[in-house]
Amino acid sequence: MLKPVVSAGPRPLMEDKPRAGAFTAKVLTLYPEMFPGALGHSLTGKALQAGLWALDALDIRRFARDKHRTVDDRPAGGGPGMVLKPEIVAAAIDEAQRGIPDDRTRWPVFALSPRGRRFDQGLAQAIARAEGVTLLCGRFEGIDERVLEARRIEELSVGDFVLTGGEIAAMTVLDAVLRLIPGVLGNEASAVEESFSRGLLEHPQYTRPTVWEGRAIPEILLSGHHARIAEWRLARAEALTQARRPDLWRAYRGASKPGGGTDGDRELSDATPTAGKGGTEKD
Repeated sequence: MLKPVVSAGPRPLMEDKPRAGAFTAKVLTLYPEMFPGALGHSLTGKALQAGLWALDALDIRRFARDKHRTVDDRPAGGGPGMVLKPEIVAAAIDEAQRGIPDDRTRWPVFALSPRGRRFDQGLAQAIARAEGVTLLCGRFEGIDERVLEARRIEELSVGDFVLTGGEIAAMTVLDAVLRLIPGVLGNEASAVEESFSRGLLEHPQYTRPTVWEGRAIPEILLSGHHARIAEWRLARAEALTQARRPDLWRAYRGASKPGGGTDGDRELSDATPTAGKGGTEKD
């Protein structure tokens, strides 16, 4: 006989439970209701339901100490806007990191910020190999510098622009990372052949009909000659990268030289391309 359990409120009949050892994303935010957001749909959403990864959105405002639940204050030295208070953010981080490995290679911790390290595919791959990641979403004019220093939080930028908050940036980082988790995409080859995986932009893609509005699929793609198709795709990827992203092209060419020499030309410190193979954002 099963013993009934009484709860204080209604509970769903079925709850998604992550598998043991599943990659876990911890997000510290003033707006936890924004998550999972887009991550709850399509392949990442199905993977979340299947327990391939787990999400823990922690409300920073829970750690406010006054009756008004104040989380910010005026910037020291004057200026516009408000700054997230260090003791509030520190309490949230400490709660999120309880029981988490202190080794940042096993469990990295980032604050989304336009002044941070540039996020790229190489870093996405490194995060995907970890046990999980903690992402701190800033708001207002930013976060008190002292808490970033005291808790050893690295700042991370998704681009040279400013957003109203770190939540969308956090979703961008997680989407790039989660699709590298085994089983999330379904077709493991997809993650290998896409843009940036070899340090290059992706080659053009085509599908049926063979001719559309007078434009035909390149004949080589219909030849069935896989080696030549691979050569064509590599050549097109290289041409696109050289034309549209000179910075990536220089990094790719540097990595292609014997011994991996860059001649001082490499710009993406985290990119790991292989030649010839196959912002907080603030409020």
